Amino acid sequence: MSYVFIKACRGEEVPYTPIWLMRQAGRYMEEYREVRSRYDFMTLCKTPELAAKVSLQPVKALDVDAAIVFSDILVVIEAMGCEIDFPQQGGPVINNPIRSKWAVEGLKTPNIEDALDYVLKTIRILKNELESRLPVIGFSGAPFTLATYMIEGGASKNFVHTKSMMYNDPLLFSSIMGKLTKMISLYLEAQIDAGVHAVQLFDTWAGVLSPCDYEEYALPYVKEIVNSLKEKDTPIIYFVNGCCGLLKQIKEVGADVISIDWKIKLSDAIEAVGYDRVFQGNLDPCLL
Repeated sequence: MSYVFIKACRGEEVPYTPIWLMRQAGRYMEEYREVRSRYDFMTLCKTPELAAKVSLQPVKALDVDAAIVFSDILVVIEAMGCEIDFPQQGGPVINNPIRSKWAVEGLKTPNIEDALDYVLKTIRILKNELESRLPVIGFSGAPFTLATYMIEGGASKNFVHTKSMMYNDPLLFSSIMGKLTKMISLYLEAQIDAGVHAVQLFDTWAGVLSPCDYEEYALPYVKEIVNSLKEKDTPIIYFVNGCCGLLKQIKEVGADVISIDWKIKLSDAIEAVGYDRVFQGNLDPCLL
């Protein structure tokens, strides 16, 4: 099946610009709010029938060009042993932050088919429901972003614990990143095998790094993941929130598609990266 979205990801000529939203299923939809009022967030994520239903809601309502699996980036670190709460107010909380050698040694690399089977089942249900009408996008958090949640114990404004470990105990930080890299590679490979047509790596917090720090503490690991998936011949999208100052470094990741925000001219992004990559985004969400 020749999907416009996948052709665009590959840099091929397309009849129009395909559209999808990164927060495609969410509180802006009445149908989502109705389901959410009956189930907590992780129950939605871990019940394949519900996750597939929510994934399909915006597909039916918005006539988008791809469906993205309803899940959360933190399911990876939960499978590795992090204890996570999603309170009604505020962001997720990791009750056992990973800040010591012993905590890192205790991190698991479980079998994906066992630990994250509910995500793979959701993908298979989506594929069946869509009947080849639209492609399915899988995703994972990238190593640096997941490491920040592990180390900080949740979201952060200044990432002081993460940066302290980076600078003061780089071997410990590298150990965390190595374990995450292996887990994420296996997870995305399993999603591709389950049937997704493209995958996105969310590196939400990598934008807090200087270019030099990004090159040392984030780039090698996400590049390793991308290289590990190349033989799958599945388009890879890479997203960094606030990436404008890192575009030259992000080019080295090797992803097929690079997400950019609205704070940079598309022509400037092309100048930084070149014509051999595809760009996604460049739209102020307020316009929506």
